[in-house]
Amino acid sequence: MAEKEKKSSGQAKTWFEGLRSEFKKIIWPDQKTLVKQTVAVVAITAVLGVLISVFDAAILEGINLLVK
Repeated sequence: MAEKEKKSSGQAKTWFEGLRSEFKKIIWPDQKTLVKQTVAVVAITAVLGVLISVFDAAILEGINLLVK
């Protein structure tokens, strides 16, 4: 039983070491790039939200015209 616990503890330690080394390979964006990308995501999300709302309202009006 103790051998199994040592084995899983060693595997966890190796896994965390691998995870740490992978995180060191990440190239994190600088603040300027991060701000640009954040603004782009928010703007695209807002535009898509408006488009979906317009299409939804148009489809609803079309259905209401057919039903009445």
